[in-house]
Amino acid sequence: MIRKRSITLHGHRTSFSVEDAFLDELKAIAARRGLSFAALVAEIDEARPLDSNLSSALRLFVLHALKQADQPPSQNTM
Repeated sequence: MIRKRSITLHGHRTSFSVEDAFLDELKAIAARRGLSFAALVAEIDEARPLDSNLSSALRLFVLHALKQADQPPSQNTM
């Protein structure tokens, strides 16, 4: 199910909508990296193209992370 969430980034409230599975994976990635969930979302937000929305950027980040995790260790760049 897609849920709308609110978060404060750079002192401003914003919202994003992602499926629960993506949210769970984002939280797991943040934990593995020793970051708060908000810090990870802020990092993704800062790196996304200006013409993309935050929800899409979050999903693409998870996709990229999972694809990298599926690579043999010598090819893993994350």
